[in-house]
Amino acid sequence: MEVCGTHTMAIASSGIKSLLPPHVELISGPGCPVCVTTQSDIDRAMMVARQPNVIFTTFGDMIRVPGSQGSLEDLRRSRYDIRIVYSCMDALHIARHNPQKNIVFMGVGFETTAPTVAETILEAQKQRIDNFFVLANFKLVIPALDQIAKSKKLKISGFICPGHVSVITGSVPYQKFAKRYKKPCVIMGFERIDLLKGITRLMIQVQRGQHKVEIEYQRAVQKEGNKKAQNVLDQVFQVTDVSWRGLGKIKSSGLKLRKKYEKFSAEKRFPVKVPKSRLIPGCICGDVLQGLKYPKECQLFRRVCTPQNPIGPCMVSSEGSCAAAYQYEGWTGEALS
Repeated sequence: MEVCGTHTMAIASSGIKSLLPPHVELISGPGCPVCVTTQSDIDRAMMVARQPNVIFTTFGDMIRVPGSQGSLEDLRRSRYDIRIVYSCMDALHIARHNPQKNIVFMGVGFETTAPTVAETILEAQKQRIDNFFVLANFKLVIPALDQIAKSKKLKISGFICPGHVSVITGSVPYQKFAKRYKKPCVIMGFERIDLLKGITRLMIQVQRGQHKVEIEYQRAVQKEGNKKAQNVLDQVFQVTDVSWRGLGKIKSSGLKLRKKYEKFSAEKRFPVKVPKSRLIPGCICGDVLQGLKYPKECQLFRRVCTPQNPIGPCMVSSEGSCAAAYQYEGWTGEALS
């Protein structure tokens, strides 16, 4: 199982699955940060975006993810001020130039994205910008791997560990996981040769009954990771329990602002009450994210749900399993039979 959206796309686009022997199966896990953001989190974002005097900012993929009552894109069409940004610093720039408005940045991502947001919050404090807020929806990879490894529905032989996340975390956090569950782990890059070499290493470990953590992506990943990024992350955020789409609430799997920085919390500034979310009828994104089903098993896939008309987040995101399958994998019509 790979647990990185970039790996999902790289594997699909490279055609590597077709090169593997029949007894080797690659499946996608909860590696897309847009996809694992829950329906409730989307609904909260939309309620915050509707607040008076708010400019709501987020990444491009998030704006199209359907909530219980439409998407942020729908709100933008209704003339709410919702803007796509390429970084959290872009949102801070908007806040600096719009002092009469409240600027909210919806932060999603794993250990890769969160340090840049932490650094932006420190910059906002340094510049005494008090109209900038973060709606934090950050997730941590290892607790999700724990959840997958404990599942009685899946029997994963080994894990393709995320390259970008591991640049920050290093390989050390995977060692306890590999030992606890006796699962081999290989941190891989994204080129075809990276994937082929990494998958070969996994297959060798499985054959030998080993459960080591190997770094194939040595040109970018060090054992100890990026200490500076880890420190700024720990300075601004603390670990908390959060819910994942498909996986439910996972203990110590997310991040929230430390008390010292709560003045930048959009949840504190805009304490909206989110009603019970309504799941999308027919969408199986939750099962796809757990590796329980393939996109083609969804009755909506290609028939109703397409990149032009996405029904679920796995088709919205450029790193989603359904988007990857739609773009790169052959279609035989099984889901329509």
